[in-house]
Amino acid sequence: MSQRVLLHVGTPKTGTSYLQDVLFRNRPVLADAGILYPAERFDEHFLAALDLMRLPWGGLEAQALGAWDRLAGLVRAWDGTAVVSHEILANASRAQVQRALTSLGHPDTEVHVVLSVRDLVRQIPAEWQENVKHRRELSYARFLQTIQDPARESQIASWFWGVQEIPDILGRWCRDLPPERVHLVTVPGAGEPPQLLWDRFSEAFGLADLDLDLEGERSNPSLGAPETALMRRINIRANPVIEPPRYRPLVRELLAHQTLSRRVTTPRLTLPGDAYAWTQELTGAWVDDIKDRGYDVIGDLGDLVGKLPAQPYSDPDHPDEGEVADAALDAITALLRENSRLLETEQRLVAELDRARHDLQQSYLRPAYRLRKGVVRRLDGNRFGRGLLATYRALGRSSRSA
Repeated sequence: MSQRVLLHVGTPKTGTSYLQDVLFRNRPVLADAGILYPAERFDEHFLAALDLMRLPWGGLEAQALGAWDRLAGLVRAWDGTAVVSHEILANASRAQVQRALTSLGHPDTEVHVVLSVRDLVRQIPAEWQENVKHRRELSYARFLQTIQDPARESQIASWFWGVQEIPDILGRWCRDLPPERVHLVTVPGAGEPPQLLWDRFSEAFGLADLDLDLEGERSNPSLGAPETALMRRINIRANPVIEPPRYRPLVRELLAHQTLSRRVTTPRLTLPGDAYAWTQELTGAWVDDIKDRGYDVIGDLGDLVGKLPAQPYSDPDHPDEGEVADAALDAITALLRENSRLLETEQRLVAELDRARHDLQQSYLRPAYRLRKGVVRRLDGNRFGRGLLATYRALGRSSRSA
C-alpha cells in the first residue's frame, strides 16, 4: 500500500494541464524517485474522474467505465508516494469524495489534498470561455447573471461554484483530514513570472530536487474576446449538425487550441468593472475562512484578491466585427489546411487499395490458382467431395497461428 498519496483536485484554469503534462512525461524519473504517477495515456486521470463522478462528457463515458478503480488499484499497490491529479474532481460530492479517499487507502494511508486556486477576476472569464469551448451558446452577460444568482439552481451556476467556491471544495474533500495535510497552491498574480507557479507546485508535490523535463507539450490556452465571440457563433451554427465526438477534435482542438489561441494581440477576455466589487467581497470572506482553518498555504492568499486589468474592457457579446472577421479567416484557413491533409490521406489510401485490388486480380490469373479453382469446383459437385473440402477447411483453420 502507498505510504503517501498526493491528491490534486483542482481548481480548473490554474495551470493544471501543464502540471499533468509534466507529471505524465516524467513518469520514469518520478518512479526512480519513489513517486508514482499512474497513467498509460495522458488523459487517464480525467477518465478516472469521469468514472468516479459518473459524468457524461462528449461520449467519453464508455472509455471511462472502471477507470477510477483501476487507478486506485495502482495507487494502493505502490510502495511509496503516489500522485493523482485532475481539476474536475473539485466538483465531487461528499459521497464521491468518501469513495475516492477510501479507495486510495484512507485512513491507513497518509492522504494529502492539494488545491490550486486563482482569483475570481481571472477565473470568471476563463470559466465562461471553457463553457464556450465545450459547445455552450450562452452569452457572457447571461453567464455573469447566472453565476451571480444567489439561488445557483442552473446547471451552469451549479458547476461553476462546484469547481470554484474554495471553502466548499475544501469542506467536501478535507473534512476528515488534519489541516497540515491540506495544501493550497495560489496562482501568482497577473504579470508574475510563469516559473513561480511551477515552483509552488514543485514544493507542494515534493519535486524540487528532481531533474524534470519542464518543456510542456500540452496546455489549455486562452482565447481573446473576439476569438471567443467567434467560437460562440460557431457553436450556434454548428451544434445542430456536429456530433460531440466530432466537435472536440475539429472545433475545440483544431480551431480553439491550435489556431485561435495563437492570436495574442487581440483584446483579452476580462471581468467587467461592475462585477469587481462583488468578487472582492466574496473573496475576502474566503480568505478569512481559509486562515481560520489553518491550512498549509503555498504562495500568498493575497493572490486571491485579483486586480482589474489596466486595458479597457472588451465586451465579447459586442465585439469589434473586424477582429472577429480576421479570426474567422484564420479559422477557415485552418479548416482548409486540415481538409487538404485529409484529402491527401484519402488519395493515398485509394491508391493503396487500387494496388491491392490489382495484385489480387493478378493472382486470380495464375495457372496454380486456376487449377485449384477447378479442383474445388469438381469436388463441390458431389457429396464425397464436399466432405473432403469441409475436412480440409477445418484442418486449415485449426492449424492457423494465433
